[in-house]
Amino acid sequence: MGSFNTSLGDSFILLSFSDWPQLEPILFIFISVFYSLTLFGNSTIIALSVLDPQLHTPMYFFLCHLSFLDLCYTTSTVPQLLINLHRPDHTITYGGCVAQLFMVLALGSTECVLLLVMAFDRYAAVCHPLHYTTIMHPQLCLFLALVSWLGGFMNSLIQTGLMMAMPLCGLRVLNHFFCEMPVFLKLACEDTNGTEAKMLVARAIILVVPAALILGSYVHIARAVLRVKSVSGRRKAFGTCGSHLLVVSLFYGSAIYTYLQPRSSYSESQGKFAALFYTIVSPMLNPLIYTLRNKDVKEALRKVLGIGRDSG
Repeated sequence: MGSFNTSLGDSFILLSFSDWPQLEPILFIFISVFYSLTLFGNSTIIALSVLDPQLHTPMYFFLCHLSFLDLCYTTSTVPQLLINLHRPDHTITYGGCVAQLFMVLALGSTECVLLLVMAFDRYAAVCHPLHYTTIMHPQLCLFLALVSWLGGFMNSLIQTGLMMAMPLCGLRVLNHFFCEMPVFLKLACEDTNGTEAKMLVARAIILVVPAALILGSYVHIARAVLRVKSVSGRRKAFGTCGSHLLVVSLFYGSAIYTYLQPRSSYSESQGKFAALFYTIVSPMLNPLIYTLRNKDVKEALRKVLGIGRDSG
């Protein structure tokens, strides 16, 4: 197969789930429902975090950023997927594909760093409770949030630039529901001059290093919690930190599976379903995981809705 030139006028075909046509109507319904729940759940967390002064703490400041990030992340892929599931034309322009690739990488990389920042916040709260407000002062919180966003977008800029510099061969067909790096790499010509290796190292740094640091922080957190004599205090610490650890496991597990495989062993079919998990299911579950057992958020919701207020 010969190589082809790429310009803004070229288009790619996104196969989405056309190899399972019987699944498409069911997926359309489920993904529409999940997307609606994602929009509602994450928007609610952002609104409550802004409206209730009791939630003006570092934990909810970062949770607000995570919710906004999840809204952007899922919106960068799901509308295109729903359109493709609803119509026979599955094309996307080269420019649109590169823009989607850049945004997915940028937002995913930002979430990697932000989850690490949230783990540091929990570490400071549990392991250094007396100095927590001194450590997590507003300027540091703002700085850490900015580092998360800038780091994610810089990583995406580097990887997208490397991808665009690679020659592409064969048919302009992507066996996926959005323009994702592992599938894009399948179109690259064999002679990539080590570019793929550089990209793999970059992806390993953005995924493995934060995951290792998060696990390390939770080892210290677990030790500190086990030293707490109060049963209610221990339960509250485990509840808050357990929620964050569950979110971390869901996100990093599926992302590492997808992005740290070499091109030769990457399964496009399995990759599609793994991508459904971290682009749709995980952003929908995050608000539930963080709020289902969270008394502060429930109380804030009651206040905003005017439920349970004293008539006098």
